[in-house]
Amino acid sequence: MTNEQRLRNLYDSFNAREIDAVLAAMAEDVDWPNAWEGGRIRGREAVRSYWTRQWAELDPRVEPVTITTRADGRIAVDAHQVVRNLNGEVISEGRVLHVYQLRNGFIAGMDVEGTAPLADSGGR
Repeated sequence: MTNEQRLRNLYDSFNAREIDAVLAAMAEDVDWPNAWEGGRIRGREAVRSYWTRQWAELDPRVEPVTITTRADGRIAVDAHQVVRNLNGEVISEGRVLHVYQLRNGFIAGMDVEGTAPLADSGGR
């Protein structure tokens, strides 16, 4: 399986809230952005706690649009992200750029390099 296929599968697992499947693809000491609350977290269990808190208040869905490997080996995922509240109302919608570092086949780190609301979201 290619890195692109693996990442697409992980986004599917994230969207299905299959947290163990996603965490299993991460290094034990994964370095992860806390994009919702701010700062960074380290380790699988810290990511589990972060996502558990987030999903108790928000319903994010992230779909990869393009996946490219950069010259430095990092993998950039340009994704469409829709965040809803628990009543199903859209809070934000736009594009986000996730950049992954792999180590020994596991996700060692991820950075969010940018977000942009969709011009036509019109409050949907």
